[in-house]
Amino acid sequence: MYEPIRTKSVHTVAGAGQGTDFPHRTREEELDIQLAGHLAALLAVTDELGLDDTAELIARQVTRLRGAAPVRAAGGAPYSAADLHRRALAHAGRALVVAASRADTAAAILSAERMDAHTAALAELPDQKPLAAAH
Repeated sequence: MYEPIRTKSVHTVAGAGQGTDFPHRTREEELDIQLAGHLAALLAVTDELGLDDTAELIARQVTRLRGAAPVRAAGGAPYSAADLHRRALAHAGRALVVAASRADTAAAILSAERMDAHTAALAELPDQKPLAAAH
């Protein structure tokens, strides 16, 4: 009465039961990629702030994680110093979380130092609310 199905099911995962035909990453590799991304974002904001010595420290960590030097952007963003410090603080916080989860002491220390520096910079800017009240 019914004709048998002659095509593969659309619900079958490609490669299931066969050898893996696509690369898999380990948890450590995924965390390295995440950490490099957060540090690269922090580097971009640090470059915009014109903090050259700090940017070089961050660039070294990104190079260590990626195996290649990061692409550096020229400054000139139309953001205020307060906005840039808030963004940098957020990126440093994300990097700290990932660095702690992968037990990367060097990146964790760098991230924590950057968080402290950007928090202090925000406190020194005129007409800025304390961070606790800003959220």
